[in-house]
Amino acid sequence: MTPPASPSASPSHARRVIGPVARAGERTDRPRVSFEFFPPKTEQMEQNLWAAINRLAPLDPAFVSVTYGAGGSTRERTHRTVKRILDETSLKPAAHLTCVGASRAEVDEVIREYWETGVRHVVSLRGDPPPGEGGIGGVYAPREDGYRNATELTAALRAIAPFEVMVGVYPEKHPESPSIAHDIEVLKAKVDAGATLAISQFFFDTDAFLRFVDKVRAAGITIPIVPGVMPVTNFKGLVKMSAACQTAVPGWLANLFDGLDEDADTRRLIACSVASEMCAKLQEQGFSDFHFYTLNRADLVYAICRVLGVREVAPAPSPISAEAAA
Repeated sequence: MTPPASPSASPSHARRVIGPVARAGERTDRPRVSFEFFPPKTEQMEQNLWAAINRLAPLDPAFVSVTYGAGGSTRERTHRTVKRILDETSLKPAAHLTCVGASRAEVDEVIREYWETGVRHVVSLRGDPPPGEGGIGGVYAPREDGYRNATELTAALRAIAPFEVMVGVYPEKHPESPSIAHDIEVLKAKVDAGATLAISQFFFDTDAFLRFVDKVRAAGITIPIVPGVMPVTNFKGLVKMSAACQTAVPGWLANLFDGLDEDADTRRLIACSVASEMCAKLQEQGFSDFHFYTLNRADLVYAICRVLGVREVAPAPSPISAEAAA
């Protein structure tokens, strides 16, 4: 049997095989990034949150969002966190707001409080039913005296003050929706009500996200659609969360995390690799905005931003040692 011919050593036959992460490292453009945080419940969680904010703030995000619990359950903590961001940083906070379990008057009061505090960006969401009504995945029943959905909430926000209003989209279909086509009609209504940007639910099927965006554009909707990215370290937690919002968890992702329940370091490395590659591929498809669900942790998100070409606008101050401070 004749052995295969050896590849030519001639430079004209040299091959260059690199992946999306390496190609991202060769880009010179800088994407826009934004980060989501949740209001802390304890002093330790407060410290973790501000450690994450201080780590990510030098990356100059377009905005940072702060979540709002079902039925306004974190209202005071959300408001306090947003106010501290305004008072102590140069970041632009985008406060989440939901209408579940509240009257129109109660929601309008929160809207006015946000504006008076200095908030100019709001993420308008219907919200999940409160725990007493099934929580995430439960059956939603609007109050008779409340806003029925995010479309009505968006219209109320714009009527009260000229906020920049962001809304959510589900690239794999909202759990309560009959179809993607219906979701797109809902998004049209939100845009007509004043929405200026849409942030997607987290996903792992990049092709499904791209198909959704193609359908949105074909429907004549032109506002930015920002991919929502969640680096995964706790796979069991991810499966539970994904089931509630009906996000597909691919078999290949399950295989990557198989057998690593007690190996947190390896899970973190895999999480960074998976999210970095997904973002790099989307960057090559023309996406220049990325929204990261940080879970109040900064290290993975910071690393992924580095892959995408996001650098600190100004060098972070060096820590002062105990000796130097003495």
